[in-house]
Amino acid sequence: MSLLTILHYPDPRLRTQAKPVSRFGEDLRKFADDMLETMYDAPGIGLAATQVNVHERIIVIDVSENRDEPYIFVNPELEVSGDEIDTEEGCLSVPGIYEPVTRFERVAVTARDPLGEPLHVEAEGLLSVCIQHECDHLEGKLFVDYLSSLKRNRIRKKLVKQQKQRA
Repeated sequence: MSLLTILHYPDPRLRTQAKPVSRFGEDLRKFADDMLETMYDAPGIGLAATQVNVHERIIVIDVSENRDEPYIFVNPELEVSGDEIDTEEGCLSVPGIYEPVTRFERVAVTARDPLGEPLHVEAEGLLSVCIQHECDHLEGKLFVDYLSSLKRNRIRKKLVKQQKQRA
């Protein structure tokens, strides 16, 4: 396995809409494993392929404390339900920033695994929020898009300044 490079906001490639995966198999499973390794190393609880500059509909998630319950969703389709809830979110592509975002409390996901087998998962709580967050990435949307333009601009300026200082 190998670590992948995570794109950071405001990189325009994060705005790319992901295309459906049409080829399943061992290569896709290996890529998903690399995504999981990258997510765990970051450390994070979710990662979309868009965040590593692969614009296909793949997300990986593990919200377990022991990092031993990974989910790999290929071509996920969501059905949200329940009340709207406010949660504090962060993002590996927006490092060090945490802000409240409104999401639905439950989600049902229909997807495939990397080998093409069908999956159906019903989630609530943190897993539901994480699935919604990662699926937004596949649409080219970031959690900062839920914030006011003033807050979003402040975050963008702060991250650009940090990126310049590291360079």
